[in-house]
Amino acid sequence: MKKSNFNKFPSVAINGLSAFEGWAEILDTINTNLSEAGSAGRKTIVIECYQGVIIQPFITQLEKSIPGLKCINAEVALRSNEEIAEMVYPFVTDDPVFGYITSLTIQQFFDPEKIQRLQAELADTPGIRCIYGTGASLIAPDPGIFIYADMPRWEIQLRFRRNEVSNLGADNKEAEFSYQYRRAFFVDWRVLDRFKQDLFSKWDYILDTTSAAQPKMVSGEDYFKSLELTAGQPFRVVPFFDPGPWGGQWLKEVCDLDRSATNYAWGFDCVPEENSLLLNFEGVLFETPAINLVFYQPKQLLGKKVYEAFGAEFPIRFDFLDTMQGGNLSLQVHPLKSYIREKFGMAYTQDESYYMLEAADDAIAFLGLNENIKPEKMLAALEDAQQNGVSFPAEEYVQKWTIKKHDHLLIPAGTVHCSGANSVVLEISATPYIFTFKLWDWDRPGLDGKPRPISLEHGKNSIQWDRTTTWVKNNIINHIHKVAEGDGWTEESTGLHPDSFIETRRHRFTKKVTHNTNGVVNVINLVEGSEIIVESPSGAFAPMVIHYVETFIVPAAVGAYTIRPYGESEGKTCVTMKAYVRKDNLIDYRIN
Repeated sequence: MKKSNFNKFPSVAINGLSAFEGWAEILDTINTNLSEAGSAGRKTIVIECYQGVIIQPFITQLEKSIPGLKCINAEVALRSNEEIAEMVYPFVTDDPVFGYITSLTIQQFFDPEKIQRLQAELADTPGIRCIYGTGASLIAPDPGIFIYADMPRWEIQLRFRRNEVSNLGADNKEAEFSYQYRRAFFVDWRVLDRFKQDLFSKWDYILDTTSAAQPKMVSGEDYFKSLELTAGQPFRVVPFFDPGPWGGQWLKEVCDLDRSATNYAWGFDCVPEENSLLLNFEGVLFETPAINLVFYQPKQLLGKKVYEAFGAEFPIRFDFLDTMQGGNLSLQVHPLKSYIREKFGMAYTQDESYYMLEAADDAIAFLGLNENIKPEKMLAALEDAQQNGVSFPAEEYVQKWTIKKHDHLLIPAGTVHCSGANSVVLEISATPYIFTFKLWDWDRPGLDGKPRPISLEHGKNSIQWDRTTTWVKNNIINHIHKVAEGDGWTEESTGLHPDSFIETRRHRFTKKVTHNTNGVVNVINLVEGSEIIVESPSGAFAPMVIHYVETFIVPAAVGAYTIRPYGESEGKTCVTMKAYVRKDNLIDYRIN
């Protein structure tokens, strides 16, 4: 295998704007701001924090830099751990994997009397004061300086695993990761994302402490300008990778990952809810949650019709599933739209597909049910496997298919499926990505040595029993047809299933191909070829080089763009897979 050219840390060039790097520059900027405000009256610094931010090192630096500074932790005004646990329980539930999307607000986590006491303490404090932590802006809604300390979700998860941070309003650093993640997904991130958006207009500065040793800060004005610039050009988010019990070895080589790791099962190359966005301010790499771009520029990024249907949510996900020299994924099914709305509060479900990036000669996939099976017998066998540890005879009930590179398997919600060993999947799906109901996990433990949770009860209510061999063959395996061609290129429609809102198009090309977003966001992966270049016919954005299996996003506002082979790929055949939201049936997915 040739040397990897995969860029693990893609960034967006932000020319003409600047960021501050290191505590010295950051503190000088804050002190200059305080001096320019004049000496009359008292001044309040508010440092509002997203979950996962470890703010104490910044507070220590501030206290050294500003003599006499009084710092107050806003989180002492939170309700008690017991009160908050009772309040969030209906949304966290006792399910080991799933909860319900919360309707709670940040204000409900705080005790009004405690807020009043802090406000009185602040009012009685002479000189410069600092109120910091989650909820700080509730204590001092009209500060002299407003700093927002943000944190990407993937870094929060890593901090959960290292027992460094707690859930919102909890003291649970030592809690199991599975609980912390579930609580964050269904409660904390929903509450804090709504609150964050309400505060956008107040940000004087935004603080990046993702790397504790290299803090960075940028003015709110320059930060939001940088998001506007990003929404006008193709870009990549920062991918992240994770091991799993069925994980393989392919991603290590192709994406140049740690060779000493046991495996890599997942590669998340376009999940803006959890990926970071790297903004390159004249050489200073500022890391920020990619979801902020969705929140701040939803119409430019998604397109008007997609925004009207989904709100400020990015509805398409691209990720990798690597089982090369690994094992089968868990046998699974995803919920129908009505079920996910009723049980979990999600507005749309996880229709998905497997595009085969690589497949060994013995690669297989399980997709759909065998003909003439008896549902009650299959469910009894699954129950026996779950309760008594009896192996489930998967091939007796689930159809096994031989697969090859560039096959495309469509997986509408309700279809029993899993990818088998010795393949690599580009998974193209709708975004509600945790709603996988495991039916059976091949008698193996997770990486922690414990059984992974099986969601058989949810699965029972989701399986579509008519998705048998004939239906699968006629409807969801390689339903590929040519839709256009030109000099040096062909375009094929490959899915997804008509019930899904996602359309996918495959382009094979040796010469330049003209694309157009047509007012909806495009997500593209280079599935064959060493490298391509993405260009604007009008010079509206700088050319962007994309390497093998890199995913990039083309905002709706871009309109026309071209793709052609580049570098080592010039004169050779390249292949891209593009996904976008179909505009004809969006009313079915509108969020009420």
